[in-house]
Amino acid sequence: MKRSNEPFFWALFSAGGTMAAFLFPAIAVVLWVAPGLGWTEPMSRDQLLSLLQPTWVRFGLWLFITLSLFHWGHRFRFTLYDGLQLKHLFGLIATVCYGGATALTLLAAYTLWNIY
Repeated sequence: MKRSNEPFFWALFSAGGTMAAFLFPAIAVVLWVAPGLGWTEPMSRDQLLSLLQPTWVRFGLWLFITLSLFHWGHRFRFTLYDGLQLKHLFGLIATVCYGGATALTLLAAYTLWNIY
């Protein structure tokens, strides 16, 4: 019997959804809502870059981006399968969704580590 890799992708989906649900609203409030309402001063580019100076912050942001991308890939894959009834394109859809998430993860890593 062939072992399925489906539990691995469901774990990425779950972790990405959980992180997005908890972290994205906090990030949005701090960066966009509070300055927009005048509660805080908007951060300058230099202030934002200084936040990304510690390696652990860049790694945490990369992890957040990575899990969010794989959450998107899994959700989009099953939207195409079940919503649009494209089950006959199983391999192509999985490759495009997870390959896209992987490529964007690598781009995020490159960007975060070469931001200065």
